[in-house]
Amino acid sequence: MRIVILGAGRVGASVAESLVSEQNDITVVDTDAARLAELQDRLDLRTVVGNGAQPSVLREAGTEDADMVIATTPSDETNLVACHLAAQVFNVPTRIARVRSPDFQDHPELVGEGAFSVDHLIVPEHTVTESIVKLVEFPEALQVLEFAGGRVCLIAMRAYAGGLLVQRPIREIRAHIPNVDSRIVAIFRGESTIAPDGDTMIEPGDEVFIVAASEHIRTVMTELRKMDKPVRRVMLAGGGRIGLRLAKRLSGRLDVRIIEPDLKRCELLASQLPSGTLVLHGDATDEDLLEEESVGEMDLFCALTSSDEDNIMASLLAKKMGARRVLALVNRRAYADVVEGGRIDIAIVPAQATIGELLTHVRRGDVAAVHSLRRGAAEALEAIAHGDSKSSKVVGRRIDQLDLPPGTIIGAIVRARSNGKSEVLMAHHDTVIESEDHVIVFVANKRMIPKVEKLFQVAVGFF
Repeated sequence: MRIVILGAGRVGASVAESLVSEQNDITVVDTDAARLAELQDRLDLRTVVGNGAQPSVLREAGTEDADMVIATTPSDETNLVACHLAAQVFNVPTRIARVRSPDFQDHPELVGEGAFSVDHLIVPEHTVTESIVKLVEFPEALQVLEFAGGRVCLIAMRAYAGGLLVQRPIREIRAHIPNVDSRIVAIFRGESTIAPDGDTMIEPGDEVFIVAASEHIRTVMTELRKMDKPVRRVMLAGGGRIGLRLAKRLSGRLDVRIIEPDLKRCELLASQLPSGTLVLHGDATDEDLLEEESVGEMDLFCALTSSDEDNIMASLLAKKMGARRVLALVNRRAYADVVEGGRIDIAIVPAQATIGELLTHVRRGDVAAVHSLRRGAAEALEAIAHGDSKSSKVVGRRIDQLDLPPGTIIGAIVRARSNGKSEVLMAHHDTVIESEDHVIVFVANKRMIPKVEKLFQVAVGFF
């Protein structure tokens, strides 16, 4: 696939890195020549220096032959204009724009055909906010991902000594909760990936990925560790776009305090948040301020400033002072890999949290959702099976008959019923896939994705 990416910032670079590894033809456009040179040194792609909102620059980037344009520059206006040009001048089939302003998000009529000709809007701040909200709901989890409109959950969590299933074979999960079906689809032990079977022993410290129907996920989680107390008190360091969004989502049902160093921003926050939300002017790395505001009594501390270093330091300090769980927003993936799992419970990389939305539109075949896992090394996707036993490689076949690539596991199937409702089925070796099933697939090695895509594609002529 030929893809033109506008913007070589963190989101654009992460998208380029992910897509170029899948043998796509990638061209990246940016006004910063030095940034493009650094990107070209690392990746096998083409670069063009210039403004992506100018037709001459888009032409130089080969947009007239592109299958997709992904506009990820820091400017909403540039992204929207570029998508409009890509549609009207260059007839590009698919246009995706990253936006930040709520005005564009709240008025979808501005971005469809006849307006800016955007097929899909990507809002990183919204994606990150919703990820954190899920972690508030499931404080024991490292990551919470939804499929099939929320019917199925994939949760990553750390196994702790004392959990019912820890240091016991996986097959015993059925004995503990006989009326709840679930599937452990992957175990990561350090840097090693373990393909689980019934005899696999879960060890303390393992990162375990579990699939279950959403209404059962909390029951299943109790098998790996004791459940934490519900989150009641939250402190946010940083009142930027994500901090404000998160405070709005949590205020009213939780005790929320937000620390912001810019006085004018504090005034804006106070005017937009409910009266029960406490807005504090100060530095989140100030130990005296944290102590004065009882950070040690917080169930969750979230460092959400634009500085990785400040977020890491504030989180470490909050943890040292007694905060039960700390989360840091970290833009540099290398930093996140170093700090997560130690004193900092969770490190979220915004670009990685966003990339799944983009990959949903890039994946070949009918893919309803994609989630990037473990900093992009693994992936979970929701593929829709089409055709029949003659035109499809999956329909009408048992799971143990499928030619699944190494490290690939089908975790669950969501099947529509004649009454209009859908049923969640955990995938077992003898489960037969039917046409129109939504199949939840876990891929431990992202390099296997092209083989998974081919597996779910129907034969030419089916339609």
